Amino acid sequence: MCRFPAFCVLLSALWVGAAPAQQPTVPSPAASVQQVADQPTAVPSPQQVLAIPPPLRQMLRSQVTSRWNSREQRLQSLVAMIFSSQGMDLQYDANATYTVSEIWQQRRANCLAFTLMFVTLAREAGIKARVQEVDRVVSWYQDQDQGVVYSVGHVNASVLVDGRNGTVDLDRNVLYDRRGPHPITTERALAHFYNNRGAERLAAHDRTGAQAFFDAALAQDPSFAAAWNNIGVLRSRDGDLAEARRALEIALRLEPGHDSALSNAAALYRQQGLTAQASGLERQLRSAQREDPFVQYMLGAQAERSGDLRRAIYYYRRAVRLYDTAHQFHFGLARAYFLSGQVQRADRELLRAQALGGPPQQAHYQAKLDSLARWRAQQQLRR
Repeated sequence: MCRFPAFCVLLSALWVGAAPAQQPTVPSPAASVQQVADQPTAVPSPQQVLAIPPPLRQMLRSQVTSRWNSREQRLQSLVAMIFSSQGMDLQYDANATYTVSEIWQQRRANCLAFTLMFVTLAREAGIKARVQEVDRVVSWYQDQDQGVVYSVGHVNASVLVDGRNGTVDLDRNVLYDRRGPHPITTERALAHFYNNRGAERLAAHDRTGAQAFFDAALAQDPSFAAAWNNIGVLRSRDGDLAEARRALEIALRLEPGHDSALSNAAALYRQQGLTAQASGLERQLRSAQREDPFVQYMLGAQAERSGDLRRAIYYYRRAVRLYDTAHQFHFGLARAYFLSGQVQRADRELLRAQALGGPPQQAHYQAKLDSLARWRAQQQLRR
């Protein structure tokens, strides 16, 4: 398994100001509006998205396919070629939803662009590879305990070598939902690409460009709820509430539990005076969130950061109950217990986290609690 220190988000827009309290928002692109707005608005064809430029094809041939016959050796060499300074020296950029040619030119990619490129190059090298989709993830970045992102989607690559399956993933700190990664078609993967580009255009106030990319996403996969949701946001900003409502209702027919579509549709109904329909969707959203361990964990992390340890413990316990094999959740609960003075309970949860996380996590978790112990001792001395 290949891991790379970064996180990725498949973009699904929230109508600003419309989300109910405690609705976890999907992180927006970090690029400046001007940076995205300055990019050309032409929509590349699927063939252009995946086309391998001649210099990259030559590099693949010289460093991978001509050197090795073994599929496993080709796989390892492909990963080395992509990330080594003697190869592409690829760098992570959360905003780089690039075509394969653009990745070659810029030497940057986010996880979606990387996955499309990796699968394309792997197939060129005779390796069986597919794009995989994960419906929901939690990623830890910068600080493994405080920097957390709840996302409605993530992609990575699956490979089959000598009868063994493997995963190539740019995110080394991601926790998948219980369903885990599942293979998707090339069309679905391209729908993600166009939808991401459209969301970036929407954030840059390029509504014409956004619509063009959302249309391209739906041309690849008409059942892609995220694109319909984003069209609903776009139409609402244009003041076309009838079309916004139609798009959001299509999104919810396709994916009844789509968080952003539920939130956006509820806000639109309220704007139109349809309070009963809005309240129904809000209840549905709250009910889904109560059974979503990732939402409960995020609410616990928010409460912990605000100093409300009682609420943090409540939400962390719910997350653990819903997903009891996630060592990160047990450690969050251990930390909250420790900070609230419940040392025995903290020790119990720490042992559980260490058991689930295995040796790589044991020293990390113990060091974190030792640091908290020193901080707590200093606080007591100051009193």
